[in-house]
Amino acid sequence: MIKRIVKMTFREEAVDAFLNEVFEQSKDRIRAFPGCLRMELVQHVSQRNVLFTLSSWENEAALESYRQSELFKTTWQKTKALFAEKAEAWSVRVIDAMPG
Repeated sequence: MIKRIVKMTFREEAVDAFLNEVFEQSKDRIRAFPGCLRMELVQHVSQRNVLFTLSSWENEAALESYRQSELFKTTWQKTKALFAEKAEAWSVRVIDAMPG
């Protein structure tokens, strides 16, 4: 399993558009994508315009399949248009975790 962390910094006035017009419309399809085990959207506690997606994938091939999909391409195109800064992304493996 791998985890993907994506930091997105939006223009202040674009946060609601992302939440209501992009994320709300695509979240269920992303979560149902083959190989996606979990996907969360979290928000920085003091910077409302900084959001992160935290997702878990069966393996790198599943993530890459999603990244090559039409769903990703159209969602990312709409999302990028709302950015104040370039997104940052990391793929990581869990080395140690609390059981449960």
